Amino acid sequence: MREIVLDTETTGLEPNLGHRVVEIGCVELVNHVKTGATFQSYVNPERDMPEQAFAIHGLSEEFLVKQPTFSDVAEAFIQFIADATLVIHNAEFDIGFINAELQRLDRQPITMERVIDTVQLARRKFPGAQANLNSLCRRFRIDNSERKIHGALKDACLLACVYLELLGGQQTDLKLSIKQEHQSKTENQTINHHAQRPHMPSPEEERTHAEFIDKLETPIWRA
Repeated sequence: MREIVLDTETTGLEPNLGHRVVEIGCVELVNHVKTGATFQSYVNPERDMPEQAFAIHGLSEEFLVKQPTFSDVAEAFIQFIADATLVIHNAEFDIGFINAELQRLDRQPITMERVIDTVQLARRKFPGAQANLNSLCRRFRIDNSERKIHGALKDACLLACVYLELLGGQQTDLKLSIKQEHQSKTENQTINHHAQRPHMPSPEEERTHAEFIDKLETPIWRA
């Protein structure tokens, strides 16, 4: 089971108002285990950087103008996520921006049916509690001390840890490991069958038993 934990950074909050993606970060999970495979790219938004957005992620217009455009990285991004389930925090936001970029290239949009929203998972598991990424990191004691400013790959890595905790933490991986180990032992085990033990006494054993009985006074076996 392949899943991609995904995050984006943008120039603002509304793709329909011309705001653009400026960074994409992805982390691969297989059977709820991080494989170490990642995808990360800064993206030239081909527009200015509002101060409010810059304060969040620290990506300046001067830096981003030297980066590839979304059209330059779209194919590599699409190949990396392939048909995997996408795990996203506040998924409608990120999917809205990704689909706006795909639409500009006449590419197929990503449907919400293939997306797991960790905000919804957290709210179902902890009703009434804060469900932002920093709060969930604190709840699960995940070190987010490096998150002074947002970063797509950095936040995707943190979200991958949060997602696994929302699923049950290390217990999920432990159960999987035990099950696989048991299956492996069962498949590879050679069973040695012993010959069936005869239960009927031999004639010699019957004679020996009779001689023993004859030595007893009024044995109950002959009453």
